[in-house]
Amino acid sequence: MRGTLIEPPALPGAQPISGNDRVYTADQDSNTVSVINPATNTVLGTIALGQPRLSPSKDVLGAMYDGQIDVHGLGFSRDGKWLDVIDVTTNAVHVIDTATNQVVRTMYLGRAPHEGFFSPDGTRLWVAVRGQDYISVIDWRAGREVDRIHTEDGPSKVFFSPDGKLAYVNHLRALVLDVIDVASRRIIRRVPIPAQAGGSSDEAVSPDGREIWLGMPTNGRTTAVLNARTYRVEAVLRTGPRTNHPNFVTVGGVDYAYQTVGGLNETLVYRRSPNGTRPVLVKTIHNHGHGSHGVWPSPDNTRVYVALQNSDAVDVIDTHTMSVIKTLRVGQSPMALVYVARNTPATSTNNLGRQGLDMPTQNLALRVLGSSGQGTALIRALPGIDEVTIGATGLPPNQHFTAYASDGTRTTALMTMMSNQFGNIDEGLSYSYFFANHYTSVILRPGTPSSGQAPGPAALQA
Repeated sequence: MRGTLIEPPALPGAQPISGNDRVYTADQDSNTVSVINPATNTVLGTIALGQPRLSPSKDVLGAMYDGQIDVHGLGFSRDGKWLDVIDVTTNAVHVIDTATNQVVRTMYLGRAPHEGFFSPDGTRLWVAVRGQDYISVIDWRAGREVDRIHTEDGPSKVFFSPDGKLAYVNHLRALVLDVIDVASRRIIRRVPIPAQAGGSSDEAVSPDGREIWLGMPTNGRTTAVLNARTYRVEAVLRTGPRTNHPNFVTVGGVDYAYQTVGGLNETLVYRRSPNGTRPVLVKTIHNHGHGSHGVWPSPDNTRVYVALQNSDAVDVIDTHTMSVIKTLRVGQSPMALVYVARNTPATSTNNLGRQGLDMPTQNLALRVLGSSGQGTALIRALPGIDEVTIGATGLPPNQHFTAYASDGTRTTALMTMMSNQFGNIDEGLSYSYFFANHYTSVILRPGTPSSGQAPGPAALQA
């Protein structure tokens, strides 16, 4: 029955994709939740929780602004009736009725909550407060915090075992996985994570309960695979820069893990081992866009949905062919993505709008001078201004680089950034009138502008 849905969604034998089901993305720049009907691959609209990033109409950065900023995390109840949404910057968690698309409860937590999920019985919300060091346990119907489970620094996500007895908490700033007994709310195990794996931003538990996969963006390129019974680290996989979310499917009796790698615009498919040996990479799916981030399968395991953070889109992947069959435009900067199965009809477009949809977006290949590095510049139109997001790999580590916009005759310095210890620039942000000035390229050059002025075209030659 759909009412007994586990997360991740059920193994084969679950109901097929239904028009009652919904796929949601948390859109960080437009501060919306995009709502997709997976039966028709139609974007129905968005739920607005705040004004778009840097919106001049409501002065998002002003002291009197009272909307939400940086809509980021998603979770849902096992009966599919409720969706929770986390706003990182305004420290909020919302509960949305999935039948009506209405916010029924908003609560404010500690600093920078990241991801949260409903407890197995649906009565509590467990939210990882990543800016601090605890899990907030919330009676969401009463709108109050009832407990805090103190963890190591930077808890990033909380996810429940399929049987609902345990909760697993990964950490961005601590090399440990906490295992919590749900009934007593006590940490019963602290599992050390190898130093080469690094801090973890996202995690997922396999539907059979055997494995926990941890995405590690901070070290540049790994995923840790843990045995959920022995708590032994089975493998540290070299997955790639900005490794993001993992998730799982079973197709033809074979168990697979899907891992998004935002820095390479790829989703990797691994065949999981039945006996605890190292997973085997069987397919690299090149996403139809940039910045692959959140990932979730349909309950029948026939489709996998991938949020493309830097293309404002979602890829629909056929799990039998392991190929992208559809790409949908959603709100701006989609981060988390979940598939929510419902056992009662959902009202199609009630309380939905168009905020964040149909806004111009362009991805330009970076022209990198002075090194063999490569990367992409995302140009995204916001109300009143354009956002330029720079991502690059293969650079000399720990060095300054300046990005310039150019139309072939004029150049304008956009921002100066420093590559990290792995030679990557994960996310450099700048705001300018890019489209209005008819710029056509972005150039990345070592160093900083010596006098605060952009060099002329001749200086930006190889």
